[in-house]
Amino acid sequence: MAFTTEQTTSIEAAMADFLAKHRPPEEIRKKVDLAWRIERHSVLIFHIRPLWREQSQKIEDSVAKATYNSKTNRWKIYWRRADQKWHSYPPYPEAVFFDEFLTVVDEDENCCFWG
Repeated sequence: MAFTTEQTTSIEAAMADFLAKHRPPEEIRKKVDLAWRIERHSVLIFHIRPLWREQSQKIEDSVAKATYNSKTNRWKIYWRRADQKWHSYPPYPEAVFFDEFLTVVDEDENCCFWG
């Protein structure tokens, strides 16, 4: 893991608040849910839903990604386009604080994260 214990604790707290606001109601979470994970220097937010052909199989649909650059002390903000590649989010390509990233995803000025 690329983050310190303190950074991880801060990210976990921020994501708990974010998920409390954005997760779907309990009764439909088997059909669609929202989750996140840390991968090296990045935090990924994604939907979990059944595969359309095989309902017992789960797939992940990416929502957003923030990658921390320790040299600049900034978070790069990405969204996943239809080509399935991560692209910089045009209006706000970076954030100084992790909470700023979550605010950008929440507001979704260009409708890239939530559609």
